[in-house]
Amino acid sequence: MAANSEWFEKDYYKILGVEKSATDKDLQKAYRKLAKQFHPDANPGSEEKFKEISVAYEVLGDPKKRSEYDAIRAQGPFVSRGGMPPQGGFNFKVDDLGDLIGGLFNRGRKPNQAGQQRGGDLETTLSVSFAESIEGVTAAVVVTGETPCSACHGTGAAPGSAPQQCARCQGTGSVNENQGFFSFSQPCPACHGRGYRVDLACPACQGRGTQTQKRQINVRVPPGVIDGQKIRIKQKGQPGQNGGPAGDLYVTVKVGSDQRFGRRGNDLTTVVQITFPEAVLGTTIQVPTLNSKVTLRVPEGTKAGQILRVKGYGVAPHGRRTVAGDLLVTIEIVVPKNLSAEQRKAVEELARVLPEKRR
Repeated sequence: MAANSEWFEKDYYKILGVEKSATDKDLQKAYRKLAKQFHPDANPGSEEKFKEISVAYEVLGDPKKRSEYDAIRAQGPFVSRGGMPPQGGFNFKVDDLGDLIGGLFNRGRKPNQAGQQRGGDLETTLSVSFAESIEGVTAAVVVTGETPCSACHGTGAAPGSAPQQCARCQGTGSVNENQGFFSFSQPCPACHGRGYRVDLACPACQGRGTQTQKRQINVRVPPGVIDGQKIRIKQKGQPGQNGGPAGDLYVTVKVGSDQRFGRRGNDLTTVVQITFPEAVLGTTIQVPTLNSKVTLRVPEGTKAGQILRVKGYGVAPHGRRTVAGDLLVTIEIVVPKNLSAEQRKAVEELARVLPEKRR
């Protein structure tokens, strides 16, 4: 949320009922209490009050916005749109608070920083197999976006020529304007904040300094990544302007399914079939894991759908202080069909000797 005239006119600390020295915890506690009290669903007609409380917490609950708000309020009373100032104050007209904030917080910039702009972020997706998501993999993605022009290397000037320092701002990209109490810093109008001028534009990029191209970027997918997880690759997005840093690349990972395993958090899941006698008498079976097999003891009287746990054979997330998950084995009992005469006779004998089950 950008600064607006309310920052001059309203005391957000008073709105939340806290002191200026309130901690983040104090602010959160006060906001929750007031939000519950004045929520429109619980208190019809309190929409404006609820909105005022929300705006106050949105500013004070953000350390950066709170710092800027405190700095502005510390300058003294203002009249935001002209008129008479309060007693002991002074008159100040605000037409563009963005310029004011820039003047307050952009002092001390180094040369050529005033017009710098960070490049935009890019997004793409990467599909990996289930096994790759568990073990980790390095894969390539292709993104289409702006890159520094190969002809002018991002300067925007035609080959054989070079950008010239702006005479107006002396290469800083910004100019200062003193207006009484305040000193405003704003992008130089002569070079549009770049700090230099281009007399002969590069024909390849028409002076923009960038070209739209496809790029192949290697992405390191860490072990244990989950479906839909985003991986951030710093400064692999759109190039910055006027010497600013490049944006970031965000890669959304799509994990394929597996015939043997499913996943539940850091636990792997699988289904194993056993016979009815094995379920009744108990048995020892071999169950698959990610890289081999493990012996599992099935206890007597195991029921269909019962889950047996194999410790430590799940997913081991990379870089996290957590132990590996487990392998959860769901037991499925196979009921035979098309019995032979001998088999049917055996089942009938079993039914005769088993105690009757009340339903």
